[in-house]
Amino acid sequence: MTRPALRRLLDEIGPVDATGIEERVAKYTTRSIKKQSKVFGLKLAVTMVDLTTLEGKDTPGKVASLCRKALCPHPGDDIPRVAAVCVYPSMVKHAARHVKGSGVRIASVATAFPSGQAPLKTRLAEVRQAVADGADEIDMVINRGAFLAGELGLVQDEIAAVVEACGESTLKVILETSELETYDHIRAASFLAMRVLRPGDFIKTSTGKTSGNATLGNNQVMLDAIRDHFLDTGTEIAMKPAGGIKSAKQALQFLVAVKETLGDAWLNNTRYRFGASSLLNDLLRQLETQRSGAYQAPYTFSDDSSGY
Repeated sequence: MTRPALRRLLDEIGPVDATGIEERVAKYTTRSIKKQSKVFGLKLAVTMVDLTTLEGKDTPGKVASLCRKALCPHPGDDIPRVAAVCVYPSMVKHAARHVKGSGVRIASVATAFPSGQAPLKTRLAEVRQAVADGADEIDMVINRGAFLAGELGLVQDEIAAVVEACGESTLKVILETSELETYDHIRAASFLAMRVLRPGDFIKTSTGKTSGNATLGNNQVMLDAIRDHFLDTGTEIAMKPAGGIKSAKQALQFLVAVKETLGDAWLNNTRYRFGASSLLNDLLRQLETQRSGAYQAPYTFSDDSSGY
C-alpha cells in the first residue's frame, strides 16, 4: 500500500513505466562497441571506479594496498588512476596517508552504514569525524523504514542535515534500491534526495550489502530522475551504481545508458562513478586483451582488488 505522502509525491513527479524501462535497458545489452571505442570506454570506466573495501576485517595494511592499486592500477602500463578509494570511517585517516593530494579522492561510508539505524546525532557525528579525518566524499544511507512508512519529511530533513555536516565534502545518498521494492519508490526517493542536494552531489543505488544491488533497470530509473530534475531546476546531480557490477561488459552497458540518457556531459568521474571491489581487475584484463590480442586469464591480475 502506498502511503498518502508518497502517493502525493508520485503524482507530482509522475510514475515509472516499468515495462518501458525493461525494454529500454534490454537494448543496452545489444550494443556493439568496436575496438577503439571499446578501449576508450574501458579506460573511462577505470577513471570512474570507487575502489572499495568494506569488511569487518579491514586493516590499515589492507587500505594501504587498496590505495597503491588505486594510484597505479597496472604498473608499467598507461592505465589511469581510479576516481576514489572507499573505506569505513575508521580507515579514512589511513587512506589519507597514501592518496591525499594525489587526485584520488577518499570516500567514506557513514551514517550507520549499511542499515542507517542509529540516532541522527550519532550518524552526524560519524560524518563530521570522517570529514575531519580527510574524507573528500561521504556515502550516506537513507532511513528506508521511514521512507516506506511515508515519513518523507523526516527522510529529507535527515539528508539535509548530512549535507550540512559534510561541509565542502561531496555527498552520495544511498537509496538501497532493493529495499525500496518498486521503480516508483526508487524514482520518488531519488527526487526526495535531489531536492536538498547540491550540484555535484550524487544519488547512489546500493550499499552492496543486500541481495539486489545495481541493475540496469534501477540505474535507468535514477538516470531518468536526474535528467528530469536537471530539466526542471538546472541542478546537475551525479550518479553512482554500486554492488554487483563485476565485469567490464556490464560497465560498458552502464556507460551506454549514461550517454543515451544524460549525454556526454555526464561521462566523467565528477558526474558518474562505479562502486566496486572486483570490477577494476576485469577492466584491466580486457584492456590488456585489447592491447595484446591474447585473452587474459583471471589470475593475470590479483583476485583481491586491494592488493597486487
